[in-house]
Amino acid sequence: MTTSVRTETAGSALVITIDRPEARNAVDAEVARGIAAAIDELESDADLRVGVLTGAAGTFCAGMDLKAAARGESPAVAGKGFAGLAEAATTTPLIAAVEGYALGGGFELALACDLVVAAEGATFALPEVKRGLIAAGGGVLRLPRRIPHHVAMEALLTGRSITASRAHDLGVVNRLTAEGAALPVALELAAELAANAPLALAAVKRLVREAEPFDQHRAELRALRDSADFAEGVRAFTEKRAPRWTGR
Repeated sequence: MTTSVRTETAGSALVITIDRPEARNAVDAEVARGIAAAIDELESDADLRVGVLTGAAGTFCAGMDLKAAARGESPAVAGKGFAGLAEAATTTPLIAAVEGYALGGGFELALACDLVVAAEGATFALPEVKRGLIAAGGGVLRLPRRIPHHVAMEALLTGRSITASRAHDLGVVNRLTAEGAALPVALELAAELAANAPLALAAVKRLVREAEPFDQHRAELRALRDSADFAEGVRAFTEKRAPRWTGR
């Protein structure tokens, strides 16, 4: 583990908590390594039947840390993708327990989980286009497969946020809870899953998993990160102003 990611067991569940409240739990290289290590722990310990991913201090995850990315840090882990999870071929069920913001890569982390529990005040969004990027951590691939195509395209092309209630209506969120109750409800759901046969759960995940062309995503992302517009998007974000796009 790292200081930015902590784990604890709750029965047969492993609770994985992103703990960078000063950055709204944004993903930098340390967080990515910490989540990857936690997933390895979950996959290697036969006594752990379910993982629950959450964030500290009332926020799930604000996505990729743009300032860290501008310094050259990678929020990805080889073989596991963004945040050490987006492309990981896990066999143990994962539940996202979402409070507060799940933005950009934070929303993608929730989409990488098998089930999502969210508090009523939670907010989901894929705003990467506002910074000159795309939701390349699985958002572009997964969201259109989970909700109606045109609704997904609106979210991806506008970067507009989706309330927890709307996400529940669309089927992205499995359980909608009161504020502060996402983790307890996720643990109740984890106990229900853990009562089932682990080999059967793993088989379900393998059979449901669809081929996802992340290689193409990586090529697109590399080109965007080399663009003048991405540099401008980061500057505008840090300077708290509207970006001035040039299309280059």
